Amino acid sequence: MDLTVLGKSPAMPDAGGAQSGYLITHGGFTLLLDCGGGVLSKLRAFGDPAAVDAVLISHLHADHMLDLLPYSFALASGQIGEHGQRPHLWGPPGASAAFAAYADAVGMEDQINDGFEVHEYDPLAELGLGPFTVRFCDVPHYIRAWAIDLRSDDHRRLTFGGDCGPNDALVELARGTDLLMLEATEGVGPHIDTGAPRGHLTAGEAGELARRAGAARLLLTHYTDLFDAGQLREAAAAAFGGPVEMASERARHVI
Repeated sequence: MDLTVLGKSPAMPDAGGAQSGYLITHGGFTLLLDCGGGVLSKLRAFGDPAAVDAVLISHLHADHMLDLLPYSFALASGQIGEHGQRPHLWGPPGASAAFAAYADAVGMEDQINDGFEVHEYDPLAELGLGPFTVRFCDVPHYIRAWAIDLRSDDHRRLTFGGDCGPNDALVELARGTDLLMLEATEGVGPHIDTGAPRGHLTAGEAGELARRAGAARLLLTHYTDLFDAGQLREAAAAAFGGPVEMASERARHVI
């Protein structure tokens, strides 16, 4: 299983960067995990975006799905791929209505449905996508959000925490995973508790979560370029006790 980072930025994009987007390939199948702002342009650098078999969205915040609109326009207009070609787009419960409202709000009617075959996944059930078995768990964020566990047909695993605050459910979902990809939106830490709901992690919290899950490797993502990546890595490694990798655009991680 190969993972290529197309974009790792949080809500404010890095200078010249893209928001959440990860290209995963295995056994001739190509999966795009999240499609935030700027991801389509990064995806085009790797080939024809119409060759993507499926797109999987973790939650409906803009930095995880904004480029679905230009992507669907390029598909529906025939600017990429063959005219009428529609990759599968899987979103969380409520995604179909949200995608339609997003397109309609900017005068593009039902554009996302024109470009993709839209489906909603059931977070309580397993989903088969090509060679992958996908499992989900509900994680704490500011809207409903899901962590995603991908198991390939040769039993390699990638677990993506999405956007989330500290939680036990993700520890169980990721138990023994080969690569755990977690956000570090809140920086090095430590987190100062104000009593407000949590929707993000510090690097140290990501490391602790990976340690509890028994992950083989930890990949930190969804952090701004305003942070020192070396300090983030050190904080995560101190809590994890295992190898920590840092997401950067065009970087490839083999699982």
